[in-house]
Amino acid sequence: MQRRQFVKSLLLLAAGAGTGGLVSPLLARVGRPASPNSVAGVNRRTTRRRRRRVRRRVRRGMTLSTLPYGCTTTRVRGGVKYYYCGGIWYRPQYSGTTVVYVVDDIEPGASTDVEFEEEY
Repeated sequence: MQRRQFVKSLLLLAAGAGTGGLVSPLLARVGRPASPNSVAGVNRRTTRRRRRRVRRRVRRGMTLSTLPYGCTTTRVRGGVKYYYCGGIWYRPQYSGTTVVYVVDDIEPGASTDVEFEEEY
């Protein structure tokens, strides 16, 4: 806190010396990055990822990054955890270090038009 006040006082002295005592309106705001590539702006850029609702037609073997709403968890077939949503079975699988969900089975008569959230 003392360091911040010291820096502000230095900036006020420097701005006042060149403008006859008036404070310059071009002082940097605390917490704002100096440029889009600065380190201070990294946290804000990564937390502003948006999510949008997407409606897609799924098919067997298709991979999704997130599950649709309202999925229930069940354990079948050798202890593997499957997710069931409206007549569609999803199986978790690793793609590198990320978990993706593969459409494993679609029951007859199930709607394949599915809504889920996606980051962009």
